Amino acid sequence: MKAIAIVPGTAGSHLVERPEPTITAQDEAKVRIIRVGICGTDREEVSGGRAQAPDGQKELVIGHEMFGQVVSVGSSVTRVKPGDYAVFTVRRGCGECASCLMNRPDMCQTGKYRERGIRGLDGYQTEFVVDREQYIVQVPAELEAIGVLMEPLSVVEKAIDEALAVQTVRCPDAAITPDWLHGRRCLVAGLGPVGLLATMVLRLRGGEVYGLDVVDPNSSRPKWLDGIGGSYIDGRQIPADQVEKKIGGMDFILDASGVAALEFNLLDALALNGMYVVTGIPGGDRPLQIPGAELIRQLVLDNQIMLGSVNAARGHFQMGADDLAQAHLRWADQIAGLITNRYSWDQFSGLIDQHQPDTIKEVVEWSR
Repeated sequence: MKAIAIVPGTAGSHLVERPEPTITAQDEAKVRIIRVGICGTDREEVSGGRAQAPDGQKELVIGHEMFGQVVSVGSSVTRVKPGDYAVFTVRRGCGECASCLMNRPDMCQTGKYRERGIRGLDGYQTEFVVDREQYIVQVPAELEAIGVLMEPLSVVEKAIDEALAVQTVRCPDAAITPDWLHGRRCLVAGLGPVGLLATMVLRLRGGEVYGLDVVDPNSSRPKWLDGIGGSYIDGRQIPADQVEKKIGGMDFILDASGVAALEFNLLDALALNGMYVVTGIPGGDRPLQIPGAELIRQLVLDNQIMLGSVNAARGHFQMGADDLAQAHLRWADQIAGLITNRYSWDQFSGLIDQHQPDTIKEVVEWSR
């Protein structure tokens, strides 16, 4: 079967032939890949950045945002059956720490985890994959066109869920409120696919949602945000450190920009007792000067929390499936509009270096 691979540490990708995988254990499922999303991690890998091949191999099959259809299952599998649509999660545990032994590899305590298509395990840019039932999540058939959004959405689900869990423990009003986010002022910075999916989840929770970026207000991402009832903030007109003064304080901030200076400047917009979740990972190693004493004073005196969140567990994927179904019922065409570009597998090497300004989510179509 065909697959798209890289040699970690070198630039470029290439098409390879791999044996088609087969089920070898009772708890395994075989999935035919329908489409795979392309994200910043893939671009970083193809440019020669962070990636690790499986032990004993020089090449790594990339791709971690998959969606497919089950073709066969082992005798003990009950979560899915042939014909079901499904996704596999990304991270695989170390098998040593308590978190991984409880199927929460997203909170691995040893750092010895592996990730399909990223670190130590081949990914999903291929025709068929086989994996264990504990990593599979069924996707309703009505979400076939947008199910490939499940992986980036799972990252959002985990980040927001963690923030709400912390807020519920520390704030009396949150502990007695069915949904703390309802009516709250929420800001999402960086309107890429993860950021826009975050605005979607926050709108589903009843939040008053703002999105911050530095693109033209008439371009695709601000217009998409407007279509679900959000408001756009042009960071070129209203810098991050001016948001509170010109728009007002924010009870909840989620950063998906990956811009370190912006991530710190946005703390100025956080309201009393506010929650700030960072999912964007900055690139480069340039030093950043920040007013440390002022920052610490604000966090302490305003009872604020800044939380980092990465990856997701199977339960967060399931939350994503539930929210994606609700969003599809509420904004069907709008959600489908997140996928702006579709390519065949043989176009991948020619498109990975290109990223048009109006592009939101790009996917590789393997089969229909």
